Amino acid sequence: MARQTTWLLAGAFVVVELLVVTLFVVFVLLPLARRSADDLAGLMVLSAQTWAELPPLTRPEFEEELLASHSLALRPANAAVGRDEWHPFFFYILEDALARRTGVTRHLLSESTPQGTWYWSTIETGSGALSVGLSNTRIGSQPLVALLVALVAGLLVAAALALWLARRITRPLALLEAASARIGQGTGPSLLPETGPREVAALSRRFNAMALQVQDLLTARTTLLAGVSHDLRTPLARMRLALEIMKTDPAAALIARMEHDIEQMNQLIANVLDLARGLEHEVPVTTELSDFLNEIAVDFSASGSVIFVDCQPGQPGQVAIARHALRRAIGNLLQNAQRYAAGARVDLVCSVERPGWRIGILDRGPGIDPSRIEVMFQPFHRGDPSRSPATGGSGLGLAIVRELAHANGWVVTLSSRPGGGLEAWITATILDSSFNGRTL
Repeated sequence: MARQTTWLLAGAFVVVELLVVTLFVVFVLLPLARRSADDLAGLMVLSAQTWAELPPLTRPEFEEELLASHSLALRPANAAVGRDEWHPFFFYILEDALARRTGVTRHLLSESTPQGTWYWSTIETGSGALSVGLSNTRIGSQPLVALLVALVAGLLVAAALALWLARRITRPLALLEAASARIGQGTGPSLLPETGPREVAALSRRFNAMALQVQDLLTARTTLLAGVSHDLRTPLARMRLALEIMKTDPAAALIARMEHDIEQMNQLIANVLDLARGLEHEVPVTTELSDFLNEIAVDFSASGSVIFVDCQPGQPGQVAIARHALRRAIGNLLQNAQRYAAGARVDLVCSVERPGWRIGILDRGPGIDPSRIEVMFQPFHRGDPSRSPATGGSGLGLAIVRELAHANGWVVTLSSRPGGGLEAWITATILDSSFNGRTL
């Protein structure tokens, strides 16, 4: 890629430079050369005519002045010796100018002398033909050499610049390739520098975000496998013990205990599979939010402490919600509240706030240390450090709530409640009108 980019940029630069030079020659240099050649042709004709009209005694002095001031020489036409060969481009323009001045087309004849190359033209005067010579030192410009030097220098600069740009672009891509290879091997890549051109910096930011997500997924996978293996050992050990006892003393209580352990294992595996697959987005359905929350409160009040529903007067009306996902998320939060705040009041509150809605689960339990709130959303992390089912669940409840929120565009937060306890809030931002005849 670097080589292709270098050649492409260098070729483009040469094409642009040739175009600029061509335009400069056609519209600037060529008109100036024609004007200069016309002036010089006029001077040569005037010099020949003036020499012919001067007295013979003053002609040598005139020739010396002409040579010193204008690098022009005069001599009889029959004394001119030269070759009709190729000469610089300007002298062809001078030939055309002399033809317009004299009415006769003649080629300049070149002659090499110790003082340099001279170009001679025969000009008719009133007293006969006269050769007028022009030294090549009078025309000091070398446009072809200048063009060649400019092209070579421009090509070198373009190649160096193109190589620098190509490496500047391809280096981040090389780092990206190496980092992608490390991800493919299952190792965590080092983050890429978010510098360089805007597009490359944006690509690096995207890749860094993806790399962090991959690391989180790998960590979650390891945590899930470790947590499942740990939490399955206890019921499996109890079932193995129950089977050994049932060999000699079958009892209904042991069978019921095994069924309970199987149900726990089945629920744990289902929760792990939900997290492993990732919870999907659910299509929202227009629902009366207060009635929806009262239904949930009735279901959970039957299995624990009473749930009090408190929605602001006149609110919230009809809202678009993902019913099953929201019921599951609220249910997990209510289960935690009933488990850790047993016997205490649990409030289920709701409000509509521009431009969305909020649902809160408020309890008066022991709460959570603010420094551990974020950790509690990780799989298999529990408020109770023990792994006993009697004092807590599997530690997947909050992780599932966050996955549900992520899939449906909600935000879940936990914070300490004034006066003691915990507040759990689910907040949704409604981007379109999901209310019936009501403005938020």
